[in-house]
Amino acid sequence: QVLLIESGGGSVQAGGSLRLSCTASGRTASTYAMGWFRQAPGKEREFVAAIPWTGWTTYYTEPVKGRFTISRDNAKATMYLQMNSLKPEDTAVYYCAAGVDSVLYGSTRFQPHEYDYWGQGTQVTVSS
Repeated sequence: QVLLIESGGGSVQAGGSLRLSCTASGRTASTYAMGWFRQAPGKEREFVAAIPWTGWTTYYTEPVKGRFTISRDNAKATMYLQMNSLKPEDTAVYYCAAGVDSVLYGSTRFQPHEYDYWGQGTQVTVSS
């Protein structure tokens, strides 16, 4: 069992920055691939970014490329999402997710149901 706890959400003006953190607990937490999803009101949960347990590569959805950076520190069992140049359309509840590394292969990394564990979510609000 892996428990995920997000932090770092808040309100910011357009163009600002926030850094989200996701701390995992559990004996094998650091061996999981991890990702960020977000869900805006009235919309489906969508993939934002993901990183394998090695941290050797990263994946992003097109709208956040060049603005968001995903990283992880396995010694701290923590994943981060640095969000720069935030836009009002980034407003959503951001969720941390974890799954086996194979979840990142191909299109499965975009599917929320492919991930095994989820955090409770943290609100990000960007005002114009």
